Amino acid sequence: MGCRTTTSLLLVSIALTLICGCGMNQQQQRFRSAFLPPTPRPAFDLASSEPPAVATGMYLSEVPNVVSRTPQLPGAASRSDLLIERAQQHFQQGKKYYQTKDAERARHEFDQAVDLMLEASESPSDRQVYDGKLEQMVEAIHGYDLSGLGSAATVEEPQFEKAPLEDILPMTFPVDPKLKAKVREQVQATVSQLPLTVNDAVLGYIHYFSGRGHNTLVAGLRREGRYRPLIQRILDEEGVPQELIHLAQAESGFLPRAMSRKAAAGMWQFVAWRGREYGLNQSRYSDDRLDPEKATRAAARHLRDLYQKFGDWHLAIAAYDCGPGVIERAVERTGYADFFEMRNRRVLPLETTNYVPIILAMTIMSKNATEYGLDGIVSDPPLEYDNVAITSPTHLALISDITNLPVPELQELNPSLLRGLAPAGYSLHVPKGTGSYLMAALQMVPEDRRASWRMHKVEDGETLATIGKRYRTTAAIIAAANHMLSASPAAGDQLLIPAAYHEADPVRAAHARSAKGRAAAVSKSHATSAHHRRTVASKNRVHRAAGFPEAASKVARASR
Repeated sequence: MGCRTTTSLLLVSIALTLICGCGMNQQQQRFRSAFLPPTPRPAFDLASSEPPAVATGMYLSEVPNVVSRTPQLPGAASRSDLLIERAQQHFQQGKKYYQTKDAERARHEFDQAVDLMLEASESPSDRQVYDGKLEQMVEAIHGYDLSGLGSAATVEEPQFEKAPLEDILPMTFPVDPKLKAKVREQVQATVSQLPLTVNDAVLGYIHYFSGRGHNTLVAGLRREGRYRPLIQRILDEEGVPQELIHLAQAESGFLPRAMSRKAAAGMWQFVAWRGREYGLNQSRYSDDRLDPEKATRAAARHLRDLYQKFGDWHLAIAAYDCGPGVIERAVERTGYADFFEMRNRRVLPLETTNYVPIILAMTIMSKNATEYGLDGIVSDPPLEYDNVAITSPTHLALISDITNLPVPELQELNPSLLRGLAPAGYSLHVPKGTGSYLMAALQMVPEDRRASWRMHKVEDGETLATIGKRYRTTAAIIAAANHMLSASPAAGDQLLIPAAYHEADPVRAAHARSAKGRAAAVSKSHATSAHHRRTVASKNRVHRAAGFPEAASKVARASR
């Protein structure tokens, strides 16, 4: 009885298991099938059907041409390109040593950078890019004066530069007969707010800038990149033609510190009294005529006033050069309010007769850059800066300490400063993004001490004694100025350094002028080939850096 009962229970269990198992399989099957598409049913016999004919390249004509071409991969960097990259690394390292007052290491890094750039001159992949980088590097090295590393940080007064085109204004040049028809076609196809005229005077300068004067034109167009956005914005705001940017090129070659023989100064060449008429003030410490932004605003307003007076842009430009009174008298004498008619009658100053044709020639060439070999110019990057209102006289060495920017670069951003001191009320230009930090840091320095005191960031291993020796002061004075309870500053601390400002040493200034004279002599004696003419001006600027005699000798040897 017990056996039959056990057997019956086993049979019932097996039956229930089979039934449940089948139910679960069917349920799982239905669960899976719910997420799958129904099984397709063939509408025709695939084995016996012929595939439809497809035309070759059916959609190829709709694909943009750039897609159908074989992609061109950029070539591997040349040996010269790699040398240029290494030179930039050494240059940046030298700047770091310069900022930490390590003159010997800075000199070594700068020498290495110059050596590598000279070695790279044989075959750079882009000659214009190379020339631009070399120019920027040697200009910077020329500006880094490593001898002023003490507390005074003697800052040399920035020098004025000669306007590049001043000597050619009284000159005329022959006309290439082949140019006339070509230029007339270009002018007819050119859109310009400034009326363009083609005559022998304009053609003569186009011929000059296509030949002997080509490098002068290219150098100006390269520098134009720094100021183009600023100038274009202001010309637009004042409602005058954009082509008037070429007036600045003719006046100064976009050199903010250009000075003429007649004491006209700045990028737009204002004489002192005319500058004051348009709000450009001058003092012992600054000259607004040298400020690119302020001078551009004044020039645009002056040109607009002249146009409103004469109703003709050629006469307005001529009056900008020689004064409105001269133009008024010329109109009265001749009865013509036409610049080229007055030019033909020789009633204008000689320089003014060529001034307008130069600007028209530059405008025509720039608007037809490809035809004149100007399309490949690598422009300098636009200057970007913050404006900081200076509330009390502040030395540039202190600004340099806070912003970690060398004084020469601060001077380049602030060409209107005549000395190493920014006066109260001056709007200081500092690198973009550093203005807020500078204003906060200056609050740590008493206002009446900003003209002389310095700020020092403590490095590992430095003591008040070693810091005092560097700045020609004592540890006790530094400790007192900073209200220090401990004589051992921690790395990263910012310390105020009581110091005294001194004017530039005349002996040292004379030495710098002598170095520049030697550089000019070297330039003249070694400019004997096309390649030398292209690079010797840039190389010899290193020769002017009195703090880097080794670099100077290497450049001289390379020029031979």
